Amino acid sequence: MRKIINFFFIIVIFFLFSCAEYKIQKPQREYFSSSGFALIYEKNLFENKIVNKKIDNNKIYVLHKVLKSNTKIRISNPSNSKFIETKIYKKANYPSIFNSIISKKVSSILELDVNNPYVEIVEIKKNKTFVAKEGNIFEEEKNVANKVPVDEVKVNDITNEKDNFDIKKIESKKFIIVISDFYYLNTANNLKNELVIKIKKMPISVKKITENKYRLMVGPFDNFNALKTIYISLNNLGFEDLNVYKE
Repeated sequence: MRKIINFFFIIVIFFLFSCAEYKIQKPQREYFSSSGFALIYEKNLFENKIVNKKIDNNKIYVLHKVLKSNTKIRISNPSNSKFIETKIYKKANYPSIFNSIISKKVSSILELDVNNPYVEIVEIKKNKTFVAKEGNIFEEEKNVANKVPVDEVKVNDITNEKDNFDIKKIESKKFIIVISDFYYLNTANNLKNELVIKIKKMPISVKKITENKYRLMVGPFDNFNALKTIYISLNNLGFEDLNVYKE
């Protein structure tokens, strides 16, 4: 009996030490990012119930349908590399063809093309500190930065930094709608064939990204108006929150 008790005691001690050595690995959180066209706010959008929130066009406001209020984000204009680091003002409802609602103030600072208001939105890690690089901020942007607390907004222009990109090359790029990435080429081609039947005259194709990654995409399109009809048609088939990229 004593041997059984001693054996049981040893098992318990071993189990406790094993638990002490074992560390639970927390899964890495994925931060939100998207590329697409912003909806520049107008008063009539709210009056006609196209959007469900009002905003002040003279302030730096960004609304989103997924990200919660006060979520820190970086919204940028890839064509000129201007960006603002701020917070989501509110969650809102708006047509799926857009990836956000922005105030005219945001559009002005980013110097967006109002006919092609293409932006990239990236969620910022909570422990990131906003530090403005004053050497590269324009006078108008300095005025905005002085009026708003540094932890609320950051405006910047990084065109003078040593980045390996060509602004003219970026501006000449065309837009594509990414439907999805697939592991198997056959799967991508099967969906492509189905969509060709349902949506006529759609410039759809499959592009090999890596050995086991095939991208089903539509385009290229010269501008927002050119892709709008097909984007809405894809939405009607159940494809929502599609990313739009410049290629």
